[in-house]
Amino acid sequence: MKAVILAGGYGSRLSEETTVRPKPMVEIGSYPILWHIMKIYSHYGIRDFIICCGYKGHMIKQYFAEFVWHACDLRVDLAHQRVETLNAPPEPWTVTLIDTGLNTGTAGRLKMIQQYVGNEAFCFTYGDGVTDADISEIIQFHKQTGALATLTAIHPPARYGTFELTDGNHNINWFKEKLQKDNAWVNGGFFVLEPEIFNYIEGPEQMWEAQPMERLAKEGKLAAYRHTGFWKCMDHLSDKIQLEKLWESGNPPWKVWS
Repeated sequence: MKAVILAGGYGSRLSEETTVRPKPMVEIGSYPILWHIMKIYSHYGIRDFIICCGYKGHMIKQYFAEFVWHACDLRVDLAHQRVETLNAPPEPWTVTLIDTGLNTGTAGRLKMIQQYVGNEAFCFTYGDGVTDADISEIIQFHKQTGALATLTAIHPPARYGTFELTDGNHNINWFKEKLQKDNAWVNGGFFVLEPEIFNYIEGPEQMWEAQPMERLAKEGKLAAYRHTGFWKCMDHLSDKIQLEKLWESGNPPWKVWS
C-alpha cells in the first residue's frame, strides 16, 4: 500500500518558519515533520510514499535526493567519478516527489498524482500532523466499512479557556483552560481512500475537504475511525514548540517506531 502526503501549501500560519522552507520541512528535533510522518507509516509496513510538492518543493526534493549521502558512510572514487555507500540506507523507502503547483487545492493535488497510485486503496494525509493512531487498525476498519473514504476523527484540543456563565449572573461557575469537548469530532487526516474517490474531484483548485468529502458523506461513502489518543497538528509556532518539548522529553507519544 502507498501513502500520499500533501506537502505543497504555503503554511502561512507558521510564517516564522515557512518564509525560508516548506512547512513539512520544519524540524522537530533534527528531523523534518515530514520524516516523522513517514516514520509512523513505515512502522506499519507502508514504505512507498508519494509526496505532493508545491511551495519551495525543490527543498523537499533536495532533502531526499541527498538523504543517502547524509545518512551513510561513503567511498568516493574521484578518478572514476563513482560514489559507493558503505552501509545500508537508514530507511527502506521509495519516495516519489511530484510538483503539484503553487496554488493547487488539496483535491487538485490529490488528482495530479492519480497515475502513481494505481488501482488499490491508499493512505492519504497532511504534511503537518502526527499521531499515535494505529494505521493498520485504520486500514482494517476501512475495509470493514466498505466506504470509499475513511478519515481519522479526533477530539480537537480547545485553544482557549472554557467557562460557564449562568443567565443573569456575571460570576463564572467553573473555568478550565483549553477544555477538550468529548462530544466534538473533527477531521484529523490520516485517511484511507479507494481509487474511486478520484471521480469526485473536478478541478485543480478544488479542496478535498469541501465538495468531494461533502458528496462522499451525502452518498454514505465516507466513514470515520474514532481515535481518542494523541494527535497534534503543527499549525502555529506554539504547536512546533510543544512538539519540540515532547520530542526532547525522550518519549514523544507519536514515536511508535523503535
